[in-house]
Amino acid sequence: MIAVQDITVRFGEKTVLERFSLQIPHAGLTALSGPSGCGKTTLLRVLAGLQVPQSGKVHVPPRPAILFQEDRLLPWRTVEQHIADVLPRQRRGEVKRWLELVELEGEARSEPGCLSGGMGRRLALARTLAWGGDLLLLDEPFTGVDAPRAARILARIRALGVPVLLSSHEQAVVELCDRVIPLDGPPLAVKAR
Repeated sequence: MIAVQDITVRFGEKTVLERFSLQIPHAGLTALSGPSGCGKTTLLRVLAGLQVPQSGKVHVPPRPAILFQEDRLLPWRTVEQHIADVLPRQRRGEVKRWLELVELEGEARSEPGCLSGGMGRRLALARTLAWGGDLLLLDEPFTGVDAPRAARILARIRALGVPVLLSSHEQAVVELCDRVIPLDGPPLAVKAR
């Protein structure tokens, strides 16, 4: 299981997570659904090892990969360079595979400034998927991406066989997941159904 147990995260006077516990199966797609600012991003950062809680325990696979809410693209690198940069030398031939997965195969030589917002989002997603890991933490992965395309990409992500925990405000995306965890906060709490 992927789990957090009694974790607390505070930023100054603001408590985002207070003795929060959650278990997630180590398989399939799990969606975190809740209002903006409730603590979903902080939870993902804790699971990725980027935010150390003041207390509590975190149990995750050794190599989680995270897609941030911001695309974090480098304007001087081409689409294919963004993917190649995260791949070991022996896997550089996989660039095409990851671009096809997110439906950007015709944009390999484009720079981020030439992409639409949704295309930039898909590039950031492809880079995260190419980097790989034992757990995919995806923060709003389909912002600016139309619902049919998001559904196709999510099906391909499912086929990778890696557990996925994603946050999304898009109901169509949430409904495609194996399980949905409704949240509220801050501090973050699982809503009673």
